[in-house]
Amino acid sequence: MRFSLFGQKLSRDAGIISLMDDLGSALRENPEMIFMGGGNPARVPAMEAFFEQALHRVLDDPEEKLRLLGIYQPPAGDSALLDDLASMLRREYGWQITRDHIALANGSQSAFFVLFNLFGGTDAEGNFLRIQLPMTPEYLGYNEQGIEEKLFISSRPEIELLDNQFFKYHVDFKQLEVHPDAGALCVSRPTNPTGNVISDQELDGLQVLAARQQIPLIVDGAYGTPFPNIMFVDAAASWNENMILVLSLSKLGLPGARTGIVIARPDIIQAFARANTIVSLAPGNMGAAFMKQLIAGDQLLSLSRNTVQPFYQARMQQAVSIFKTALAGLPYRLHQPEGAIFLWLWFEGLPIDSDALYQRLKQRGVLVVSGHHFFPGLEQPWSHRQQCIRITYCQDNEKLVAGANIIAQEVQKAFQG
Repeated sequence: MRFSLFGQKLSRDAGIISLMDDLGSALRENPEMIFMGGGNPARVPAMEAFFEQALHRVLDDPEEKLRLLGIYQPPAGDSALLDDLASMLRREYGWQITRDHIALANGSQSAFFVLFNLFGGTDAEGNFLRIQLPMTPEYLGYNEQGIEEKLFISSRPEIELLDNQFFKYHVDFKQLEVHPDAGALCVSRPTNPTGNVISDQELDGLQVLAARQQIPLIVDGAYGTPFPNIMFVDAAASWNENMILVLSLSKLGLPGARTGIVIARPDIIQAFARANTIVSLAPGNMGAAFMKQLIAGDQLLSLSRNTVQPFYQARMQQAVSIFKTALAGLPYRLHQPEGAIFLWLWFEGLPIDSDALYQRLKQRGVLVVSGHHFFPGLEQPWSHRQQCIRITYCQDNEKLVAGANIIAQEVQKAFQG
């Protein structure tokens, strides 16, 4: 059997595959495993109750049930839903958009595959266009998204050391230059894995750089504004015609619905919808059915602000307290948690690399994610990338305490040689 180069690329091991494999097989093999590695959202009781009621309403309505189970959506998604979503965003944020500015996708992961390969790769003149990440660490799921190799190029951040064992990454505008072959800039806000939220000023600075180069700025808002709004700092919901904003329903509590939302100017949406139709035929109906009810009841933004955000902020504060207690006396720093559902731990001077630490923790029944996966496109060596791990705080407190204590024990053993 012979695979194409692209086939070989898709079928080889990757960080996202290890993560999803751990999410499934490791837990089947060891149900007692403390899973602190994946990106699965927590169970938010109020959201589960809403979605259960919404599903019953759909199934009790013959016409809506047919739309859910028996009809393909158009390439960009249901037009009435897109009208409702555009109207909500115009009303709430003043964005000058219509249905022609929005397309649905089967999850933001597949949306990024289409977007990255629309703006990256070999163009008609034979130039190789790259996707530039202004700052790493960044989402590990980007790594293998390019049809062609070496699609990404990225930069190291500026590190600000803060009080109480915290630190924070910033875009290093003193060093950042847009690559001459960049087809797009891309940044996540908040950032998976670190919980970093680039400021409004940093976002404005990236928009200036992208506009100057006449390329789009892609913003991954899977955890951000306007929804699900898992943000613990002030940050404006932002969009303009040179920005491509990608949102998701997963962290509202619908990861199984696989629903991504792309907001961009109409010519980009048209190209995206055509490409997405070739790749996946049509967006799924489940997420659209839930979103239709959320918007109709004027609940999409209110539930994000008043239910989802406070739930995760309380979980974050508890997790920080737990880890500070467990790691006291060890050489660690914690990235200032400003959003998303993760803590990013930096063990400066760690004598083993982060993958070895991951393996040791896995043997102890604790799953984390090694930090080295989160530096796509960073070509220069940097020891920092081997000194970090990502953990999720979506587990209950009892498991967080047990996992944090085991992490502390293994880190202490590593430093003791």
